[in-house]
Amino acid sequence: MSRTVRLLVLILLLCAPWTPALAQSEAVVEEMIGPDAVRFFASATAKERARPSLCLVEQPEALGSPPPSWTLRPEFARIQGRPSVTLMVPEGTDLYGTGEVPGPLRRNGTRTVAWNTDAYAWGAGSLSLYQSHPWVLGVRPDGTSFGVIADTPQRCLIDLRQGIRFEASGPEFPVIIMEGPDPQSVVRTLARLTGTMPLPPRWALGYHQCRYSYTPDDRVREIAREFRDRDIPCDVIWFDIDYMDGFRCFTVNTWDFPDMRGLIGELDDQGFQTVAIIDPGIKVDPGYHVYDTGQAIDAWVRTAAGRPYVGDVWPGDCVFPDFTRQDVRAWWGGLYAQFLDLGFDGVWNDMNEPAVFNTDAKTMPLDNVHRADADLGGLDTHARYHNVYGMLMARGTWEGCLKARPRRRPFVLTRANHLGGQRWAATWTGDNVATWQHLDMSISGVLNLGLSGQPLAGPDIGGFAGAGDGRMFARWMGVGALLPFSRGHTGKGNVDKEPWAFGPEVEATCRLALQRRYRLLPYLYTLMREASETGLPLVRPLFFADPADPRLRDQDDAFLLGDDLLVACRTKPDGPFPDVFPAGNWVRIGLVDGDLDDPDLPALYLREGAVLPLGPVVEFSGERDLTEVELLVNPDDRGTAEGVLYLDEGDGFGYRTGEFGLLRYRAVLGAGGLEIEARMKEGAWSGIVPEVIPVMAEESMTR
Repeated sequence: MSRTVRLLVLILLLCAPWTPALAQSEAVVEEMIGPDAVRFFASATAKERARPSLCLVEQPEALGSPPPSWTLRPEFARIQGRPSVTLMVPEGTDLYGTGEVPGPLRRNGTRTVAWNTDAYAWGAGSLSLYQSHPWVLGVRPDGTSFGVIADTPQRCLIDLRQGIRFEASGPEFPVIIMEGPDPQSVVRTLARLTGTMPLPPRWALGYHQCRYSYTPDDRVREIAREFRDRDIPCDVIWFDIDYMDGFRCFTVNTWDFPDMRGLIGELDDQGFQTVAIIDPGIKVDPGYHVYDTGQAIDAWVRTAAGRPYVGDVWPGDCVFPDFTRQDVRAWWGGLYAQFLDLGFDGVWNDMNEPAVFNTDAKTMPLDNVHRADADLGGLDTHARYHNVYGMLMARGTWEGCLKARPRRRPFVLTRANHLGGQRWAATWTGDNVATWQHLDMSISGVLNLGLSGQPLAGPDIGGFAGAGDGRMFARWMGVGALLPFSRGHTGKGNVDKEPWAFGPEVEATCRLALQRRYRLLPYLYTLMREASETGLPLVRPLFFADPADPRLRDQDDAFLLGDDLLVACRTKPDGPFPDVFPAGNWVRIGLVDGDLDDPDLPALYLREGAVLPLGPVVEFSGERDLTEVELLVNPDDRGTAEGVLYLDEGDGFGYRTGEFGLLRYRAVLGAGGLEIEARMKEGAWSGIVPEVIPVMAEESMTR
């Protein structure tokens, strides 16, 4: 072959990124890891060299070969030196998941990069956000479904323009494919493999108020007073970084907060919980107890040259704990005992991609070194551990909070996370923008997070960046009050964004929206318990009601809250309510006086055959015991309906030893009216069993 021909062949190879490598010298390894899941390796050598999974609950054992009927098999190749896996899908298949992503619910035709990124004011075209979920859910035309995990923590392209293609940095990675008769069963299998979120305290499902930052202490008192004086429900007030002394984590700025313990006590007396932010960047400051104790155990991520890595964050020069080490996570968790003793109820882990200011990449160099424990894969570079850095920080935080207060359920919110990280933290969609487009993407973003294993998520209601206006804020509060994690938040220097900040009319809408949420708390808490047991998200796409109905596949202006409640939203200034519904008699309902007449609130519809448990309007979740529950009933064509209600103490771990109740309600509409039968389906609950007030759904429209 002449030199010219050889050069031409080389050019053709380099210009063909989709061309697979030459045939593997070894056969693909296929092994069952459950009745509905198969793990594939490119070869026996790839399996032998595989690193521990960083997303699975445990390293699964091979249970034999897949059955002959198993049809989904990946093709392994190398593209420009990087491992790539392609899966061809049946025509008409719709794709979802891919974790925390902007854009529409239906992911066909999109490209996502699983790479945790400090993505301030992200947009619809952003390829990567704060979290990485190398996972795709597929729904075939007949409703049968499958899911695919690219089991790699490295930077990973998820290309859904022609089937499914994963392309990652680093070594060859295995792929896990799971099958199910419907998308719900696949999501349950994902939860079995990657874990479920522990049941949070009930107050976490209330409304949260935050901004960057409420300071000084009298401003915090003012916010709390306004909520109570205006009869607007709220459970939690958040403290952003200005509560710290010079942005040093685990410290308090005593100039603005001279008596933090006393302030938290005042808030507690008014029914408010408190959550404080903690970042991973630790100020290089001899004499600062966190820096000194970290130095004592050599806790920091190192440079390639072996020195502690120093990067610029809020406090200035910072070092970063190496959370891939169990001893560092234990040290970090131990810092919470004294901190939580001030009275804080929860922790917010932010900036943990990790974000670094003085680099073009906005994070630490990829050749930094983590001295990871063997069960995570051992010594390696930041290129391997970047995507799990925030997840492992959340793990250390969650475990530390549990150790400090073993009788209370930890509540941790994290900005950065990875597939499987729901085991330790809730999340939000980061620094969004006050635009109608971002309001619209709030719904699809939370839906896809739920389909990727994370059930407790929500946006910054009203938008973090930019001012917006009152109409947008009212509309956003209406939607956000019905999403799992409901928090208002905005940036420093921005306009005020409390429920009353845009005037009386917007305040009235916000009050109704939040009163709706608190009426739904018994139902939301029941759904949260289901999520902790099965992995099914609280917020579900419409196609969960009928996976074979193509009309429901791309609807992201409406969603299901559980199986029984449909939420139809107006996410454009003058747009109509969506009018695509699953089959059946969905009856529009009102929950509080006036909500049916407010055009800025989403429309709510109760499923045929459903019983919806409702509580009273309260100012905070623990204001009073649930002594009675209103059951909103929409009978089916046989005159029957069913629903469930979960009961426990709202905190603590008694439910793990049977101190809970799962009530099953059955309603029958007969000649004498509605009759309700209640029985304890599970648990040995010894607390209050609420009295029942049955109401027909049609009657709720006149309330």
